[in-house]
Amino acid sequence: MTHRPKKSLGQHFLRSASAIKAMVSSGKVGADDTVLEIGPGEGVLTHALLSTGAKVIAVEFDGALIPLLSERFSAEIASGALTLIEADILKWNPESAGLFSGAYKLVANIPYYITGAIFEKFLTEKNHPSCMVVLIQKEVATRIVARDNKESILSISVKAFGNPKITAKVPASAFRPAPKVDSAVLLVDTISQDQFNGGDTKHFFDIVHAGFAHKRKLAARNLETVANKEAITQAFETLGVSPKARAEDMPLSIWISLANVFAQK
Repeated sequence: MTHRPKKSLGQHFLRSASAIKAMVSSGKVGADDTVLEIGPGEGVLTHALLSTGAKVIAVEFDGALIPLLSERFSAEIASGALTLIEADILKWNPESAGLFSGAYKLVANIPYYITGAIFEKFLTEKNHPSCMVVLIQKEVATRIVARDNKESILSISVKAFGNPKITAKVPASAFRPAPKVDSAVLLVDTISQDQFNGGDTKHFFDIVHAGFAHKRKLAARNLETVANKEAITQAFETLGVSPKARAEDMPLSIWISLANVFAQK
């Protein structure tokens, strides 16, 4: 039984054995793990995850794939090794499947168009995974790790919760149908919300979004939408940030400090 990929859902089914191996090994998936897989598709990655002995919870949005997956993994579903759920992952609550904070790993080949939304949901989620291994556009993965020290909203947002690292590069030919760009396996490990001290993560994102709002403007000018000019000048002086700094040149530590300073005003 095969399935025609749906362009509207951004479906590109992975066919590379080496890429699948890289994803499983990046997450150090083993028999003691519970793994959340987003968009199992035809079940190629699902099979590899189950082969480690891990318990897998697979959430699939495309109802047409449910019968195919149910048939292929009937034995695993019957034994309880695999739980198959039809749902929109962005509206789905991990707790509904018994997934609690730090007690599961997320491993998935996700649709490109919801990459940012997936990161935002699962990094800020009360019941967040201990690590994430996602197959995403290589360009996006490169921007997240920011090896050129040029930060972005996405890189700062991910680094605020975990440590991102590219573990493998995957050519477009590894998929059916082949996308127009190459991909990469991105590992985000040591996921934690401790640096926010129980505070409001939304406030942090408001500060970051304001700082990056207009790329050609200085960060201090952009931040005037969330704090007064005097407070910004004082904060920059205290933190040793140049008044002429641009958002892309400011590291995560500065953004967290600014969020804490402005939260107290």
